[in-house]
Amino acid sequence: MILSLLFFTFSFVFYLLTALLYVGNWVFKKKWLGQTATAMSIVALFSTTMILIVRAKESGHAPFSNLYESMMLFVWAVNVGYIAMEYKYKFKVMGVFVMAFEFLAMLSASLLPYKFKSAEPLNPALQNKWHWMVDLLSKIGYEKYAIGWLDFHVFTTFIGYAGFAISCGLSIMFLLKNRAEEKGGNNFLLDAFPESKILDELSYRTIAWGFPFLAVGIVSGAVWANYAWGTYWSWDPKETWSLITWFIYAAYLHARVTRGWRGKKAAYLSVAGFAAVIFLYWGVSFILPGLHAYA
Repeated sequence: MILSLLFFTFSFVFYLLTALLYVGNWVFKKKWLGQTATAMSIVALFSTTMILIVRAKESGHAPFSNLYESMMLFVWAVNVGYIAMEYKYKFKVMGVFVMAFEFLAMLSASLLPYKFKSAEPLNPALQNKWHWMVDLLSKIGYEKYAIGWLDFHVFTTFIGYAGFAISCGLSIMFLLKNRAEEKGGNNFLLDAFPESKILDELSYRTIAWGFPFLAVGIVSGAVWANYAWGTYWSWDPKETWSLITWFIYAAYLHARVTRGWRGKKAAYLSVAGFAAVIFLYWGVSFILPGLHAYA
């Protein structure tokens, strides 16, 4: 427990420094600041990876079983997605907004009560492991690290959330850039952004990438629910809001493909979708308790 919290402290500082470095690169446009920011994002990713590894070793199960652990998975997934995008598209200014989300996520996790951070045995409803994986890992003495439907459900869902978080950051950038383009003139900060049409396209691509993961997460969650509670769907608040979130992003993709929605409409819907994700994750957990209360 102490070791995972130590890595959490390191990660908290690393994400703060990373966010500040990306802001510094945006404002001062110094190449070394951008290079240092990228390096720090990789260091922060390594530290977050160590949180998950150590947490798994401390608890004896996949580190996705409560609010704190799943938040670390979210931070890890967003960072992986961002680093991949920066490598492919070379737009370091995206890091200003994405790493701000990362730091806020770390800050939120740091404010959780201690009971959410302690490594506890799994709730009996969560103890369902794939037998074929148990048999496979038992041959090398690591059968306790086998995963089940819960782990698969949480992992795929949070990969989807990561895509939506990055898309939200890109959509905010689009709205700022689009407004500057409509007004004309020069703005030394917004001039560093890619063209609005590029931001719009990247936002769409990240949603198109994250949406299938959310869909798989919902389906795998239904399978797990049937195992744990004897029913695939019970209209639990978490289930209901996950479906609402799915519909928002399904509407985004449908409107984009069939109605040609682009620009402001698409950006506002992307931001609304991520707001639904935040409420699904935080609001439902504390305001609308249900079968997922232990999450």
